[in-house]
Amino acid sequence: MINAFRKIRTGRAHTSLLDHVLVPYYGTDTPLNQVASIAVGDHRTLTVTPWEAKIVPEIEKAIMNADLGLNPVTAGNVIRIPFPPLTEERRREMIRVVRHETESVRVAIRNIRRDANHSLKALLKDKEITEDEERRAEESVQKLTDKSIEEIDGLLRIKESDLMEV
Repeated sequence: MINAFRKIRTGRAHTSLLDHVLVPYYGTDTPLNQVASIAVGDHRTLTVTPWEAKIVPEIEKAIMNADLGLNPVTAGNVIRIPFPPLTEERRREMIRVVRHETESVRVAIRNIRRDANHSLKALLKDKEITEDEERRAEESVQKLTDKSIEEIDGLLRIKESDLMEV
């Protein structure tokens, strides 16, 4: 989920936004951070400096094709990526995406809890554990579930506040 959140653009520039961008480099798709240095110029600009000048067009093309809504500007061997401010409508759309992603992770956690509890019931049925051990294990699974969902909700609150910040 954290990786999915990184791909969602807030109004600020951060290098992790380009972590999933792959650049064709000597016949292999290579992560951008392995063929260039990426730096934050100011809070609305990223600067990409390739280690080889000949791959500047490939990097520019890869960034445009990454579906991030960014338009790189090339100046010699340096690629600047300006981040336009997000509109209110786009911010709300991004929040919907973040909430949907968060809910799918919550469902996955609950499914894991269900599977664990089902396994505990099977162990009890086969008389491999006692009822007390099963109850303690179920309580432990529930505590882990609650803790995980609480962490996810915290990440959601942080991402929502980042998105709503102008």
